[in-house]
Amino acid sequence: MDRLCSWLWIGLGLAGSALGGCGSGSSTANGKDAGLSNGAGGSTATTPSNDAGASGGNSVPVPDAGANTLVGTFQVKLTGAVDGSPATTAVIGKVYDGPTPGTIIWENPQTDGDCTLTTPRVPFCNTPCGGSAACVADDTCEAYPTAHDVGAVMVSGLRTTGGASSFTMTAISNAYQPPAGTTLAYPPFSEGDAVSFVASGGALPGFTLNATGIAPLVLTSTSIELKSGDPVNLTWTPGASANGSINVKLDISHHGGTKGQILCDTKDTGSLTISAALVKKLIGLGVAGYPSVIVTRHSDGSAVISAGRVDLIVSSVVEQAITVEGLTSCTADSDCPSGKTCQTDLSCE
Repeated sequence: MDRLCSWLWIGLGLAGSALGGCGSGSSTANGKDAGLSNGAGGSTATTPSNDAGASGGNSVPVPDAGANTLVGTFQVKLTGAVDGSPATTAVIGKVYDGPTPGTIIWENPQTDGDCTLTTPRVPFCNTPCGGSAACVADDTCEAYPTAHDVGAVMVSGLRTTGGASSFTMTAISNAYQPPAGTTLAYPPFSEGDAVSFVASGGALPGFTLNATGIAPLVLTSTSIELKSGDPVNLTWTPGASANGSINVKLDISHHGGTKGQILCDTKDTGSLTISAALVKKLIGLGVAGYPSVIVTRHSDGSAVISAGRVDLIVSSVVEQAITVEGLTSCTADSDCPSGKTCQTDLSCE
């Protein structure tokens, strides 16, 4: 589930201090991890390279974890203009000495076509895990990893508004962002262009990550209503190349505490149908106000170091509001029909 988790969280913003993600045992991320996952998508994984630089005298000894242990992500995220806000390109990255544990277990998978419905379960630990660990299964704690410097990171293939096509990032509190004063163009590449991140190595070994540029995602299904017993049809302008993949996250109860979600991983053909059976089951789990669907086009690459796998995710994310039959969303009682009031989950009852 690592690769499934990675794209799930790239649509949720770049917030949080841990910037971790889906744990090795649980297939989710906790709230503070919702910005950069330790999971990643993988349609264009590259040949691992550890030759970009050797770790120096301050290197951190870690066991050789291999490609199945995701320990870090560098993300290039395209966000289109919304409600008067300009389109932006963001770059961020962080690498840990181990996987970030998950605090929710997604279970009871029901798959139909390219989509899977799962329901959440929060494990319980009789003995609290404390601030340095997470409860990942009943009475099982797992320690949070520590972020480390991987040296200077040379980024190429991303254009700045000043006309440059490369820049170098250095770690600030072991997190990576473009240097101060650097503004990236939108989009910063043409579809199919090569994008490369080369880390020279520091406390953890160096590596090379390669991916390709993608076209900004444009949804053409602008009005979506969920009805029990009906499928959901999503459409978008397909990419010109086969480099990208499309992921969908449909969660209609998140403002009231997620009861379940539908995740889809499909080809960039321009359309996807979520079956009536899955939609009916999701609605039956419960709804809350202001539901939405998050659709992501992405192209990815990866490399393996001693701590585990590091991923590069190039993504374009669109979140679109949807309606659900029988649901009226609200922020105040005045938004509700006569005789109903606005509930804490932002729905009228």
